Amino acid sequence: MNKTVLIIDDDDMLRRTLAAGLQGEGFNTLAASSAEQGAQILDKINVDAIVLDRMMTGIDGLSFLSARRTAGDATPVIMLTALSGAENAIAGLDAGADDYLAKPFQLRELVLRLNNIIKKNTSAPHLPQGLMFADNEFFIRNNDIDTPRALSLSGEEKKLLTHLTSPMGNIAPAAPMVAKRLRAKLNSVLSNIDIITIRGRGYKMVVLAPPAEHKDMS
Repeated sequence: MNKTVLIIDDDDMLRRTLAAGLQGEGFNTLAASSAEQGAQILDKINVDAIVLDRMMTGIDGLSFLSARRTAGDATPVIMLTALSGAENAIAGLDAGADDYLAKPFQLRELVLRLNNIIKKNTSAPHLPQGLMFADNEFFIRNNDIDTPRALSLSGEEKKLLTHLTSPMGNIAPAAPMVAKRLRAKLNSVLSNIDIITIRGRGYKMVVLAPPAEHKDMS
């Protein structure tokens, strides 16, 4: 069954172009010219993903998404923006976006990212709590109050972390020093995950059980 995508963008030409392009890639599309119109559609129709412009007249994309997440709407969202830089990706993640795509972009890249967030939402395990991924970068957030911050990784470390989490449970080969550095960086910011050695095969990321609470029985 074809997946349905809602496009929310106040740029008429871009909205029509995206709708036509996504239809050509096999998606069903709905379109809204404002956040208000998008909310009306979502109140009546379930969609598989939302392509959301960040800067719109009226309610902006960040405010719209933050309100939807607060209301319990977990529909996967790719946020579009003309603003580049990690700080803008962080703002999108903090509002609840699953991915963040800077303009200009190629349709093929949008299609790949849509397929990825839809697949993650329907079948693949989510990343461990505190670890996030968007705009081709990993981010760390220790709780719902903290602002996500980019995780500083080398190219090899990022490649290994991508393999270990796509999806969680993958076993990936890597140079021992690369795995050691990645483990140290993750352990320094997150206490709930670790990277273990699978003899003869490589490395695997595991989610650690929370420590047991000891009750005073006296």
